[in-house]
Amino acid sequence: MNTYNIWTDGGARGNPGPAAIGFVISGEGVEDGHGAYIGETTNNVAEYRAVIEALRKLKLLIGAEAAKGSAVIVRADSQLVVRQALGEYRVKEAGLKQLFMELWNARQDFHSVDFIHIPREENGKADGFVNRALDEREARQRQGNLV
Repeated sequence: MNTYNIWTDGGARGNPGPAAIGFVISGEGVEDGHGAYIGETTNNVAEYRAVIEALRKLKLLIGAEAAKGSAVIVRADSQLVVRQALGEYRVKEAGLKQLFMELWNARQDFHSVDFIHIPREENGKADGFVNRALDEREARQRQGNLV
């Protein structure tokens, strides 16, 4: 069974505010990193979206058949997302329930998906993708090239 590691981060400048996601994927010949601006939202929404998008990207990179036989370890600095994904915390906020279901569905594409809460200091690469996406967005705003 192939094993893949994913580090994810999401953040908003202001809460809510301009938000972005970042993730790093590695394992079995796959090395990928990505960051993207996702609009105005909260930190928690950004954290969820980062995990969902990372799982979707991994499935695209390795293919649906390979995903079914793969184990994934997601490392995130969001205690809320990790604890909710593990079933330790209930999903109370209405806005997160839909994202929880998307995450649940994305998990079904793999043999197993485990979650580990990591300190923020151990999530520098994913955090870097978040900050780069937000910085680039701010630079485009200053230049009047808001897309």
